[in-house]
Amino acid sequence: MLTLNISKKAVEWAKTALIALLTASALFLAWRTGIFSEIFASIPFVGSVAELLGGASGAAEPGGASIKEAARPLSIVITDEEGERFGAKFNADERNAVYERTSSILGEALGSAAEPFEISEGEWRAAMSGVGLFYEYATPVRLSILDAWLGARKPDTAHDAILRRIFVAFGEGRSRLYYQEQGSGAFFCADTASAAGKAQELGEYSANGAAFAFETGVSGAGNAPYMLILPDRYFPEVRAAPVGNAEELLELALSALGLGDEANTTYYYGAESVLVCVGAQFNIRVNADGRVLYRRTDAMAAEGTAQALGEVELIEKARAIAADSAGASCGNAEVFFDSIEAGEAEGSFSVLFSFYIAGGRVFLPEDRPAALVTFASWEVSSVEMNFRDFTFTGERVRLLDGRLALAAAGGEFMLCYADTGADTMNPFWVRMPEYGERSSRR
Repeated sequence: MLTLNISKKAVEWAKTALIALLTASALFLAWRTGIFSEIFASIPFVGSVAELLGGASGAAEPGGASIKEAARPLSIVITDEEGERFGAKFNADERNAVYERTSSILGEALGSAAEPFEISEGEWRAAMSGVGLFYEYATPVRLSILDAWLGARKPDTAHDAILRRIFVAFGEGRSRLYYQEQGSGAFFCADTASAAGKAQELGEYSANGAAFAFETGVSGAGNAPYMLILPDRYFPEVRAAPVGNAEELLELALSALGLGDEANTTYYYGAESVLVCVGAQFNIRVNADGRVLYRRTDAMAAEGTAQALGEVELIEKARAIAADSAGASCGNAEVFFDSIEAGEAEGSFSVLFSFYIAGGRVFLPEDRPAALVTFASWEVSSVEMNFRDFTFTGERVRLLDGRLALAAAGGEFMLCYADTGADTMNPFWVRMPEYGERSSRR
């Protein structure tokens, strides 16, 4: 009896194994014939089958590298059905919370956007009065880079503009994406398949007195009509402090650059107590003020032999270094992408990052960056890292409210802090320069 039961079980196991084998074979044949590709191609926002099977998340370049946002908007505005506005700007925790809940809305709108077309400023303003989500970045960013940060998959034919302001407007039965091109100031619009139901996700935010400058009637608003004005008058005092001693900063820099296990390195103190690290293919100088300079000393790849990288990939490589160095020890501050500039030689680029805190820009001595990553032949050739720890003291400083500051500045302005080496930094308003101009205090 026992033998018979074992035999029956063996037969059942064999049937199960055979069914599994036949199923696997059928799936393999279907894969080879492209049936799955046709099925999944008809489903929006799915991506490739490989991404589904691999559980991929976030944006990725064709080479497989994950892309993270190197900057977040400094201002976020949500407009409700009554035209009332909620704005997040001078509280990084609040702004980040809103961004986490809304960035997918903009990403979906970008990913399904049709070819953009130019519109009038009147059409732009009319769209702003309806239900929508508005982002404003501190510095201009290319649309294709924004697409990568938000995980969008926009059509290749879309206009690759440089912009600071972008928003999604939800109308009856139709949603549209809007942005203003930097430089020319032209306005563009694109139909998008983003569901109108997404507007319901914005309903939890109540009006808090936010308004765009053109809505205030203040003198000077015409020079900066689309900057966000909030009723805030008190802004945090910030304590600035060194991150560590020279040896600790060197270890942080080596780790950020992936050189933590580098062998055959020597250390010595040079003039003015500068710690110098010399490796087989690099040297690093650590200054007493927290400035760390890395330079590659071996021969770079010959022209034409290195893999060419796009701006998205270059910024991502630089972002990882900035995040793991200056960004890893800056306390309550944030390190955001500022700009990318191409050099004269092929594959030569400089990627700049700056410190921000409480929605304000931090200026370092000699206008130093938080991090500056330089590429030659698409490979990292040098890095400047400035290590500073910025924390809130708990005290707040009163400034002119936004409307008065707008009138005084006569145009766009921003909150700033100056790190002069003192223990504390007080906030102040700065008149923002036109694109390419130097900033000046007011």
